[in-house]
Amino acid sequence: MPSSATGHPSSIDDKRDYVDETMAVPSNLPYSPSNDHAAVRPPIDYSSVGAFWRSLWRRFASIWTKRFVLSLLAGQVVSLCITCTNVTTTELVMRNWSLPTTQTFFLYFSLFITYTPYTIYQYGFKGWGKMIYKDGWKYIILAACDVEGNFLVVKAYEYTTLLSCMLLDAWAIPVCLFFCWLYMRPKYHWTQLIGIVICVGGLGMLVASDEITDKDWPALSRAKGDVFMIVGATLYGFTNATEEFFVRRSPLYEVVGQLGMWGTLINGIQMAGLEHKAMREASWNGTTVGLLIAYTAAMFILYTVAPILYRMASSAYYNLSLLSSDFYGLLFGLFLFHYKVYWLYFPAFVVVISGLIIYFWHSTPEEQGKLDPRAPEYVQRRREGADRVVGQV
Repeated sequence: MPSSATGHPSSIDDKRDYVDETMAVPSNLPYSPSNDHAAVRPPIDYSSVGAFWRSLWRRFASIWTKRFVLSLLAGQVVSLCITCTNVTTTELVMRNWSLPTTQTFFLYFSLFITYTPYTIYQYGFKGWGKMIYKDGWKYIILAACDVEGNFLVVKAYEYTTLLSCMLLDAWAIPVCLFFCWLYMRPKYHWTQLIGIVICVGGLGMLVASDEITDKDWPALSRAKGDVFMIVGATLYGFTNATEEFFVRRSPLYEVVGQLGMWGTLINGIQMAGLEHKAMREASWNGTTVGLLIAYTAAMFILYTVAPILYRMASSAYYNLSLLSSDFYGLLFGLFLFHYKVYWLYFPAFVVVISGLIIYFWHSTPEEQGKLDPRAPEYVQRRREGADRVVGQV
């Protein structure tokens, strides 16, 4: 996060007071992860037509490393999770249950009770308290932006059209790219920009399909809804990039646990202030509870897989992967809402996946940012051997 956000500008960037998170090595040895430096892509040979096609194939084959394949699959997992949350939210609204803040409270609480106890196990109560005292401010900012981003995006769907929501939600991509550059200074290659344009082109085809099949709805207050979506997408892009910056430098369980803890507190206060009356009037039954459990499970998986994807690729790649969620929404809608199959959905999905591949045509996932997760030195971490860094493939 920018140093102007707090009175402790050096507490993020200064790694001299950190020790390695996972490697059981002497603390005086420098950190040098062997997997963080990938080989350069094979060059394209323009000397002859045959040489050109052979070099093109070598370049294409070089993309398909274990890390890239896992990143591509993880991106589709989070895209499926987003689709599941959209489907369950739609089902809840159809059953007269519309409490967006209450709905996300269970997500943050589940993250809190899962990852915070493990953080305390690793750091001890004293170390955990020191971590909150010294670094809690940055997690409060992260959680507040994440909570409000979720809230504003859900509210935007109530006021503006589906077309506006889908298009404006893509604003999170350039915001995320900007903050990634601000934090980690990755060198974006022009082929990555082409990959982004292709992915957004796939989104445009999906939007066109939704318009043609008449899935849109009238806007209650388009200007208000569009503002909500732009602000919410901006917060999404900021939180994605900021969380990537944190998980590349700190243990996953610390970052996600703190996001869950502060998210539970902030979300709980907002829930009590905005939805205390609606909670009493809402329909609470077995179906509603089941849908809430499904929503929370999908979001829990997303919030667990996303930071791993940040480490394997980047938060920008995560946002691009989410553009395929509308295709999965069609598959769910065929059975649940009896959607009509329109031929443009399938080439649109192929275009998005092609953009995700072209994104790493020249650059490698390892070049997107340094992966150096370490626990604070003031914490006497429980060590149980030299285990792998999650996300370092």
